[in-house]
Amino acid sequence: ERGGNNSFTHEALTLKYKLDNQFELVFVVGFQKILTLTYVDKLIDDVHKEFRDKYRNEFQQKGTLGLLNGTFDFKDDFMRLLRDAEESSKVRAPTVMKTFEQSLKSQKTVKCMIETRGEKPKEKVKNKKNKGSKKEGIEAVAAPGKASAGDKQPSAAGEKEELTKDEILQKNREEFFKKHMKAGEKSRSPKPEAQKEKGKKPRVWDLGNSNAKVLDYSNSATNGSAEACPVEEFDPDIALGDRNREPGRLYDLEYESDDEAEEEKVIQNPSKPSTKKGGLGGMFGMLKGLVGSKSLTREDMDPVLEKMKDHLIAKNVAAEIAVQLCESVAKKLEGKVMGTFTTVTSTVKQALQEALVQILQPQRRVDVLRDVMDAQRHRRPYVVTFCGVNGVGKSTNLAKISFWLIENGFSVLIAACDTFRAGAVEQLRTHTRRLNALHPPESHGGRTMVQLYEKGYGKDAAGIAMEAISYARNQGFDVVLVDTAGRMQDNAPLMTALAKLIAVNAPDLVLFVGEALVGNEAVDQLVKFNKALADHSMAQTPRLIDGIVLTKFDTIDDKVGAAISMTYITSKPIVFVGTGQTYCDLRSLNAKAVVAALMKA
Repeated sequence: ERGGNNSFTHEALTLKYKLDNQFELVFVVGFQKILTLTYVDKLIDDVHKEFRDKYRNEFQQKGTLGLLNGTFDFKDDFMRLLRDAEESSKVRAPTVMKTFEQSLKSQKTVKCMIETRGEKPKEKVKNKKNKGSKKEGIEAVAAPGKASAGDKQPSAAGEKEELTKDEILQKNREEFFKKHMKAGEKSRSPKPEAQKEKGKKPRVWDLGNSNAKVLDYSNSATNGSAEACPVEEFDPDIALGDRNREPGRLYDLEYESDDEAEEEKVIQNPSKPSTKKGGLGGMFGMLKGLVGSKSLTREDMDPVLEKMKDHLIAKNVAAEIAVQLCESVAKKLEGKVMGTFTTVTSTVKQALQEALVQILQPQRRVDVLRDVMDAQRHRRPYVVTFCGVNGVGKSTNLAKISFWLIENGFSVLIAACDTFRAGAVEQLRTHTRRLNALHPPESHGGRTMVQLYEKGYGKDAAGIAMEAISYARNQGFDVVLVDTAGRMQDNAPLMTALAKLIAVNAPDLVLFVGEALVGNEAVDQLVKFNKALADHSMAQTPRLIDGIVLTKFDTIDDKVGAAISMTYITSKPIVFVGTGQTYCDLRSLNAKAVVAALMKA
């Protein structure tokens, strides 16, 4: 139940299932996908109850495995339940529309529907009378209130008010107009001075240059040549960070849980949980805990699951996904017999941990080095496209992945397809210089290991990517890393341009770059990116996101919920994790380490 869904579709068939954890049974119903059967859920529930109640004694005596070779005479019962379910769906059919004879309009006479000129319809007159009566009622109610307020004041003051009422109103109006006239004169007075300035003049700095062409350092004639990226002198310790690492190795994320010893102490002490859970206390409660014969019910698990849900949301897991996770754990454990020396809390927590580890372990493993070597055998470059929202660290993590690939002996061409953001090309050029300084051509037999392919700003990104891939094929590069402009998931024109870039160039790997800082936003971003790629693609089988790069992981401590949210929504693996600012701060995801951080109190 990866997505919390209890149905499975295969070609023209749909299967729905229900689990009975107490007797370890699975009930499956199959029907044609084209049929919209409203009674399927009722049927499977009824069959489950009937079958379990009928053979309960046999299950308890022989066990489920002992009955595998036996036969169950359940056909008549099933047909009866099926007929009942079908009839119940017919009973709940939609109501038939009323005939004309049953409507109120048919009861009206012709005489009452005739209107003569000059006469108003009676209903409208009545309504007006009612409105008038309402107004009169309101005035009648308001009058006593005024009278009661007036009674509180002295009688002399009341006579004065009645005599000079019109005069007071006139004075108030005059004062009101005078104030507004003064305010109007004040606001109008600075306008003529403002009109003197016809327009805002641009400020000219003393050391500046008014010529914009001088400031454009992008050269369209470079085409990724090594001359455009001279070797830069800088301190390699700053760029590399850890000097004792093994070159080319992608280390796993590490996390040590502090409360493992405390959990073990709680599980090994059976007397405390039995008093909390049973409420009976004493020897009977302890023996009940030792025997381990209690089967879990939804009422037992609800308080624990509620705490678990709040805990997951506090750790940045999207609220919707936290609810679905707890629901799937409840379905998995309901009716299950608890083991000896275990509590409800520890059982639910262990099931949730197993579910989280399963979510983080990919269904399809992405091995970039193996795929690059496979592309080498076919004499073509391996193309990776990076996409994501603004400011998540696409260019920085692209440079880290470039460094990792170079250390594994592969040459890299960086395609600067972010032709929108100011400084995007210069940022990649700086990274290229530094990577060439760390891995000079002399260390690789005169071969330049990383180059930049750029065409400046304001150009078509899909066209630049296509030219870069062609250039890499001709020059013998192993990998092409395509950097794209950051875009919000709701921006339809930019999402269309991204879908075009992916559809035209057909990259081997599409990586979504997302922050570890986000919570519910991660779900929205991934769902809309995938939807946009599917909607704007012309192919029958559109190309979607293949993997995730999780950035800024060093800024979140143990609030690692974004990893769960992203993998749960897409079922795609987290290929790389960014953990800092140096080229070596790149890790592979360790599912158990992430879950340990997530479950930490």
